[in-house]
Amino acid sequence: MTAQDSATRTTPIAVGSGTLLAGLGVVAFSLTFPSTVWGLESFGPWSLVAVRSTLAALIAGGFLLALRVPLPARRHWAGLAVVGGGVVIGFPLLTTLALQTSSTSHAAVVAGLLPLTTAAFAAVRTGRHPSRTFWLAALAGAAVVLTFTVWQSGGGLSTGDLYLFGSLLVCAAGYTEGGRLARVMPGWQVIGWALIMCLPLAVAGSAVALSFEPVRLTAHGVIGLVWVAAGSTFFGLYVWYRGMASIGIAKASQLQLAQPLLTLVWSVFLLGEPLAAAAPVAAGAVLVCIAVTQRTDA
Repeated sequence: MTAQDSATRTTPIAVGSGTLLAGLGVVAFSLTFPSTVWGLESFGPWSLVAVRSTLAALIAGGFLLALRVPLPARRHWAGLAVVGGGVVIGFPLLTTLALQTSSTSHAAVVAGLLPLTTAAFAAVRTGRHPSRTFWLAALAGAAVVLTFTVWQSGGGLSTGDLYLFGSLLVCAAGYTEGGRLARVMPGWQVIGWALIMCLPLAVAGSAVALSFEPVRLTAHGVIGLVWVAAGSTFFGLYVWYRGMASIGIAKASQLQLAQPLLTLVWSVFLLGEPLAAAAPVAAGAVLVCIAVTQRTDA
């Protein structure tokens, strides 16, 4: 990276565009749970995850081949493997299994705790420690989202909670490592190469899962599959990692405080789930916490 590139990253324009890109990633991610529920109408959980990863890898591979992108340096392979294991395989598989028994509202607990977990992973991995104000705002935002989503889902814990909390850890690790790598290579290449590394496993998994799980193609099922592959996995992670590289992993992660509330809105319109009357209040509180985290040192 040149000195000019480093200077560009710190300008207000670069920060603004980075926030916008990370925000687009949050919007894309907020559709993941409803799209997964749609996808489960046509595919079994193992088939959906394997085919999703295969399609996303083919999209990424097409871009990498068309632009003749060279292989990443060997020193980046371990980081790319963490990204692949966390956001390409681990998080989709665990949340898809959870959504067989949990509603999207309940699963939003994962997204509500993910920003805080990602910030903690980033502090350990990069050695950069945000200010006390940042941590207080992050904790407050996580508390608001967690309280709201647990209350909205009736206060009970579902059988899929172990899957959900496991997905939280692997996804935070994948986000942190991907955000770090996006500082030395374009964000789309980070997720692109991570997908390519997972392609052999995804193809083998697709062949096995499709032979055991029935497929009943519906419009919702196909749309759900296409979105989680092209929208959530490729486009969403592309803009997300670019945003993280620009504004920092910790700050970008706190934008995800809005994700559970967006997911609840999509669930109302796409799945017909009811929206709690307290949602606007929770949304306002979360937006305040996001604003504080974006204005503090991270």
